[in-house]
Amino acid sequence: MLDPQGRVVMVSGAARGLGLSITQALLASGFTVSAGVRNPDRLAPAERLTVSRYDAEEDGTAEAWVAATVAEHGRIDALVNCAGINPRVRVMDEGEEALDAMWRINVKGPLRVSRAAMPYLVASGSGRVINVASLAGRRVGSNVGYAMTKFAVVALTHGIRQEGWDKGVRATALCPGYIATDMTAQETEIPRADMTQPEDLAQMVDFLLRVPNTLSVAELLVNCRKEPML
Repeated sequence: MLDPQGRVVMVSGAARGLGLSITQALLASGFTVSAGVRNPDRLAPAERLTVSRYDAEEDGTAEAWVAATVAEHGRIDALVNCAGINPRVRVMDEGEEALDAMWRINVKGPLRVSRAAMPYLVASGSGRVINVASLAGRRVGSNVGYAMTKFAVVALTHGIRQEGWDKGVRATALCPGYIATDMTAQETEIPRADMTQPEDLAQMVDFLLRVPNTLSVAELLVNCRKEPML
């Protein structure tokens, strides 16, 4: 297993929800974290934690965040793309504003950060990328627009694995079901107590960032309830 001491992990969406839980878990394990958040005032810097502005909808902030991470820490060993949104989009809904926003944030955002960070992940020799996808990226429910973006995130993850494998880069598509965060606060399909807890999922991310190059997990499906297909 890889030693977290001295390893620098970039985490997007780190100010709330799953991203915050991941950040806290990694810091507790000894990783150094560079947090990318839309509003830096929402997360205070601390020991082994730096905070940079990152807005997936704004051109240039992915590259600026990577540059700030390297300037502060001198390296990047891993990237966790966690920022995302999930407005409901059905096939027959009129207008595409919500779908376009999801595409920018859920898909193009991780692509841009991964692209900018890749040279440093390669230099690490054991670079890691974890893209927070969803079970919606493995089967389609009522929110077809969200599923479209998460299928794309899974595809992006496999693309990173293919292009980075010979250079020591490993990538995982983390595909959870319902997580008890603010993004699922209005969900009524499943009781909140039955949802996956973000701090538990964060421990799985911590594990994935520690495994050696010879133990690669391409996709990790996480269920909080029985699924008919998964």
